[in-house]
Amino acid sequence: MKLLIKNGRVVDPSQKLDEICDVLVADGKIAKVEKNITDKADETYDAAGKVVAPGFIDMHTHLREPGLEAKESIRTGTMAAAAGGITTIACMPNTKPAISTSIVVSGIKERAAKEGYVNVEVIGSISKDEEGKELAEMGDMLEKGAVAFSDDGHYVYSSRLLMNAAKYMTSFDAPLISHSIESELNADGYMHEGAVSAKIGVPGVPSVAEDIAVARDVLVAGYTGAHIHIAHVASKGAADIIRQAKAKGYPVTAEVTVHHLTLTDEACMSYSTATRVSPPLRSQDHVDAMRAALLDGTIDMIVTDHAPHAPEEKDVEFRKAPNGFCGLETAVGVVLTDLYHKNVLTLEQVVDKMSCSPARIFNLKGGTLKAGSPADITILDLDKVWTVDSKKFYTVGKVTPFEGKQCKGKAVATVVAGKFVMKDGAVCEK
Repeated sequence: MKLLIKNGRVVDPSQKLDEICDVLVADGKIAKVEKNITDKADETYDAAGKVVAPGFIDMHTHLREPGLEAKESIRTGTMAAAAGGITTIACMPNTKPAISTSIVVSGIKERAAKEGYVNVEVIGSISKDEEGKELAEMGDMLEKGAVAFSDDGHYVYSSRLLMNAAKYMTSFDAPLISHSIESELNADGYMHEGAVSAKIGVPGVPSVAEDIAVARDVLVAGYTGAHIHIAHVASKGAADIIRQAKAKGYPVTAEVTVHHLTLTDEACMSYSTATRVSPPLRSQDHVDAMRAALLDGTIDMIVTDHAPHAPEEKDVEFRKAPNGFCGLETAVGVVLTDLYHKNVLTLEQVVDKMSCSPARIFNLKGGTLKAGSPADITILDLDKVWTVDSKKFYTVGKVTPFEGKQCKGKAVATVVAGKFVMKDGAVCEK
């Protein structure tokens, strides 16, 4: 099976490539990227006026399966990823049961191979059932294909447990992903503590809750030499701590979500449960700090933290709603609209932060269009104007703070292993 993508602007930071080229795909691999390829192909796609990039990667997705399929499933979650132009997702372990054993890892990998529309990587839990009491079967999970470990949704409160996990991981080439929010300071708040929370009368979570947790976690990385990746950074203090840790050579990496780059706590003034998330949406000075940290390399990648819930779970008052909302189908469009078109990030930086860097940091095979690499490709129309309409989403949990947003720029085709899984916004039948 050969696919020829013609006349596109190929943007691949892994090769420092940005020019009009053709891409030839054969048997699920990139065969060559050159000008004016004349090889015969089974299918030809004209990408004139569009951007052809290495497939986008989201290292922070909640697929909810097993056990919580009323919120999302492997099938619906991977369809949402395909629709959003994302070719690889990494699923977090806060499922039911949690991803704490090798058999659960194997089950997810097998189900994803049969029912998934995009590549699915698995993140196992650090502690058994994410209870923070004893280490999970990390070695066994690695053997079955886990790529990292996290108790996401839960702070690893025990420093002893985290130290033991970090020391253990120094024998392997897999990072620990830290949900760095100090539990006690986080317990009684529902949004960012600041002027807006005071104005609307909602108890807040102080940003120092994040700073304290990040400080401990990067110190553990420095002491043990284990790679610790800080999830969903949202505090300017946390970004400063990570910046200092990197300057000292600590093995620390970090991510930021699309919503923490583009929304502030003022979005919570409507009391919409679509704006309730952890870490909370913070004030403009924190958003500005996240952008600066992304630009100077303190933060390595952009993620979605796609965290869908069943509709009835979010249809409650603000304080009773669970944290999280869907993000796979809006991420690329919002980044292009609010960061690329507003000259915050260059196109090369967008592709690097959403494809090349995640692949490099987590030792994945994607993130490049080099010959011989997996043919995972995201095709973008930078000028496509569209409106976010959750009724058209593939995800089960359709709540989004971007409802009705006018966007400019969208993924218009998604290729996984050399085959289209999405064209013109419609997911292709398997």
